Amino acid sequence: MPNATMRAVVMTGRGEPHVLQLQDLPIPQPQAGEVRVRVRAVALNHLDTWVRRGLASPRLPLPHVLGSDAAGEIDAVGPGVHDLDLGARVMVNPGISCGHCEQCLSGQDNLCRAYQILGEHRTGAYAPFVVVPRANIVPMPAALTFVEAATVPLASLTAWQMVFDKADLRPWQTVLVMAAGSGVSSWAIQFAKLAGARVIATAGDDSKLSLARTLGADEVINYRQEDYGARIKALTGGVGVDAALDHTGADNWQTSLRALKWGGTLVTCGATSGYEAVTPLGAVFYKQLRILGSTMGPKGHLFRIAHLLEQERLRPVVADVMPLEQAAQAHERMASRDFFGKIVLEVGEKA
Repeated sequence: MPNATMRAVVMTGRGEPHVLQLQDLPIPQPQAGEVRVRVRAVALNHLDTWVRRGLASPRLPLPHVLGSDAAGEIDAVGPGVHDLDLGARVMVNPGISCGHCEQCLSGQDNLCRAYQILGEHRTGAYAPFVVVPRANIVPMPAALTFVEAATVPLASLTAWQMVFDKADLRPWQTVLVMAAGSGVSSWAIQFAKLAGARVIATAGDDSKLSLARTLGADEVINYRQEDYGARIKALTGGVGVDAALDHTGADNWQTSLRALKWGGTLVTCGATSGYEAVTPLGAVFYKQLRILGSTMGPKGHLFRIAHLLEQERLRPVVADVMPLEQAAQAHERMASRDFFGKIVLEVGEKA
């Protein structure tokens, strides 16, 4: 199908959701070592909105196709790929690296200097077809639908690295998970419980807190109704939490730091409320706190997550499902924050 086209959602400019428009694009062709996936579902991430608004990758050439998290079927393979069956159901790992540097060969490919994220630095999956390296294909857990599988890659990899590699949570510890209704936090709660930790989750809505409890949160705090810093002190006997997992950014930065016990760790993977945060350095060095940044996770971690999904020890959380053609409306829904889990776009046969 060298001259065939597909109907994709394209970012035609930077700004509000209306810059997302349907356009006909050439169907991409897999090159050596690459795979083409027939996309059946693609999940939204806050990263999509940051790229759309120009806050991330502001010099990215336009038009551009967003979308990091895809699930679908193997549609075609390039030269050198012999171990995949056409039609196999797969998830796409959105982290793409060089594959030959020291970091990649040490299993830390997300530290590769050439690291890219699908939909941010290269053409993404708001389209019927996407091409990625063979290394970015992971078999889809049999029990999952395409919609459920699309919720997994980026958010779960991010949460896994935060919980296990950065915070290094242990069964006797207590962890604070901010913004419990987000995709990353819904996975972080589940991973923290797998680690045996006590989980305190915050959200600004009681219905979100109820859902956080179903994922395993032991204590929940509505930050709009009470001082969550004071509540954490009360819940921990004045000691504070061992770790805080946060992607909310500037608005909650100081409170999250002060919620830590002496020697505690704050892991951040984003800044939804803003990048410029004031850090109380006195508290950091006197209490010997650790502040760790985290982006995505090594490719191999997604196989571990897939195994746990197969064993039904984890569950994806789908907030809403919309057709690809309604990507702009889906972005508006994401901006409202009036949902718990992931918003997913289904890619139909006629998309």
